[in-house]
Amino acid sequence: MDSLSRRNFLQHTLLIAGSAVLLPRFGSLTRAFCQDHQPEDVATCERKFALAVAQSLKEKPIGEVVVAIGTSFTGTPYVANALEVPDEERLVINMQGLDCVTFIENSLALSRCIKLGRVTFEDYKRQVQLIRYRDGIINRYPSRLHYFSDWIDNNVFKKVVRDVTEEIGGRPYRKTVSYMSSHRHSYRQLSDNTFLAKTRQTEKELTRRQHYYIPKKDIASVQEKIRNGDIIAITASLKGMDVAHTGVAIRAGGALKLLHAPIVGSSVQITEEPLVEYLKLHNSQTGIIIARPLEPAA
Repeated sequence: MDSLSRRNFLQHTLLIAGSAVLLPRFGSLTRAFCQDHQPEDVATCERKFALAVAQSLKEKPIGEVVVAIGTSFTGTPYVANALEVPDEERLVINMQGLDCVTFIENSLALSRCIKLGRVTFEDYKRQVQLIRYRDGIINRYPSRLHYFSDWIDNNVFKKVVRDVTEEIGGRPYRKTVSYMSSHRHSYRQLSDNTFLAKTRQTEKELTRRQHYYIPKKDIASVQEKIRNGDIIAITASLKGMDVAHTGVAIRAGGALKLLHAPIVGSSVQITEEPLVEYLKLHNSQTGIIIARPLEPAA
């Protein structure tokens, strides 16, 4: 089996059920960017920024920008393992195929660029790096935020998002996180004992942290508090895993739905059914965590 990234194990669960804005304290982003992108990615980035000008997105709240940019990816094919490249960990850009997490990262990175008025391809890459890596710094494989609860925690620290789950009615989410280390042989990079040890340490820290979630039976009663553009992390019953899937909250046809990149063979889309009904279709999905994008600081 090919190595499974955090994106891979999110897909697996479904099948079985910044720029110069970076604050100094988060470290420097001076490490050279790799060339793991194609000319098509540059062109796509430019089209997204042109769309922002045409729709005056800079003047809108960031949640609305995330929805507009995320919706513009509708029809983009789902691609698994997009970030799993040989050799050293490096920034990988692929806007032609997305999984559920790279869809979030691309939509959020582009939206932050638009709000900041920093709209070059290099600005976009810096935002992706800020969002994807611990404290925005690439330092080999363990520096990537593989677990989505860790992704949320670190992006809260970086003031990219705010976890609003508890304040809108969330309950304590207690989960022993261990999926990656328990499936070591599914991850090429975890053949390195140093990486394995660091992954286990991250899992222990995540298990100790206090997180909150909204059980799916409670979502209907709090859904009016969920905003357009909120990032939805769907919690999982699978042993050792924190989050099974991710997407963006969107109000469509008078209902709260999920804008997401579902599974292999599909593409970025809006669920036909409301979020509450969508979750009922997946027994392994237990509830949601909500991360609200924050307006980026200059």
